[in-house]
Amino acid sequence: MAEQIPFVDYLVLGDDPHLVVNECSACGARFFDRRNACGSCSGTEFEKTRVATRGELRSFTIVAFAAPGVPVPFVAGIVDCDGTSVRSNIVNVEPDAEHVKLGMPVRLTTLVVGSDSEGVEAVNFAYEPAA
Repeated sequence: MAEQIPFVDYLVLGDDPHLVVNECSACGARFFDRRNACGSCSGTEFEKTRVATRGELRSFTIVAFAAPGVPVPFVAGIVDCDGTSVRSNIVNVEPDAEHVKLGMPVRLTTLVVGSDSEGVEAVNFAYEPAA
């Protein structure tokens, strides 16, 4: 198997892929990016917290036009993972309103998005319908 690296810092790979957030110790607000201070309460202490790998599709759009080289159509959505909003593509589903529904249960999945000249694979995350 090729060496793999996460495409984003908040994706943890391995036997149990999942996302992590920086959670404010004072108010519980969650942020995917690094923070010096909380945007909700100005607290300055954070701890890494695991995000649920299953969620519910709260909003979506079917993207028909994209940058050159990006295949369309695809589904971009917002997934509620036990109170944490995650922006992500929705994969492994037909990109139309007959197959993608608000409230649809989804689960985290990973996919290889490229590799370098030494074969190291960059792995990103998306969500797919949960069976």
